[in-house]
Amino acid sequence: MLVNSSVIRAIDYDVANSILYVKFKSGVLYKYHRVPETVFNSFLNARSKGTFFNLRIRDKYRVS
Repeated sequence: MLVNSSVIRAIDYDVANSILYVKFKSGVLYKYHRVPETVFNSFLNARSKGTFFNLRIRDKYRVS
């Protein structure tokens, strides 16, 4: 789903596999593995998506 962010275009979540998808405005798509659904929900509700991403997701989960 599209989000309001200067850097992130969209985020999505695969509940069955605990994969968080983050698509940046540059067009790059990253998959973050074993992300709890609670983290995804907090990400959705964060006032600043970029700040939340940098503090709670980036470098915290395996990425592909």
